[in-house]
Amino acid sequence: VLDSQYGTYVWPCAVVLAQYVWAQRRNLPGRRVLEIGAGVSLPGVVAARCGAQVVLSDGEELPRCLRSCRRSCRMNRLPQVPVLGLTWGRLAPQLLALDPIDIILGSDVFFDPKDFEDILTTIYFLLEKNPRAQFWTTYQVRSADWSIEALLCKWKLKSIRVPLCSFGADKEHLASSSLPGRHTIEMMIISPAQSDGT
Repeated sequence: VLDSQYGTYVWPCAVVLAQYVWAQRRNLPGRRVLEIGAGVSLPGVVAARCGAQVVLSDGEELPRCLRSCRRSCRMNRLPQVPVLGLTWGRLAPQLLALDPIDIILGSDVFFDPKDFEDILTTIYFLLEKNPRAQFWTTYQVRSADWSIEALLCKWKLKSIRVPLCSFGADKEHLASSSLPGRHTIEMMIISPAQSDGT
């Protein structure tokens, strides 16, 4: 039985997003990266190991997930990586005080539809403060009825789908481990929509 705090498990979406981060490794040194809903923090840890300046975050009300972030940093010899409690949809002092960022990472954050708007509210705020930043996200297709398209329009954001085959993540075995079960995983990059309405 899975714990209600999902961030204590490496989900397939995290492995796929980490693969994308690895594919972008030459562009990461010195880039400022924030991972939201980090949990075990695989994508953020990979980014940090590739030379990015990373901040990991998970819900401030989820102490086990925050401990999981810190443990991943210790295990990967990254004690300097800060871990913040950030709750989606809440403009907390920690969110307001964040340094500029270039990339936001989020693996499988679009899990529960009740959280979708809070996630995109937070992303919108971060992209308004950092208009050249991008949100790299992977998600598992769990229902044909779940969509963020209307919310992207509402928050003036656009998305570009990234084919998994373009970065070698379309394999049944990824990163030397078998992805459990059958999964349809998608990746997209979300950024501010242009002022011309695109």
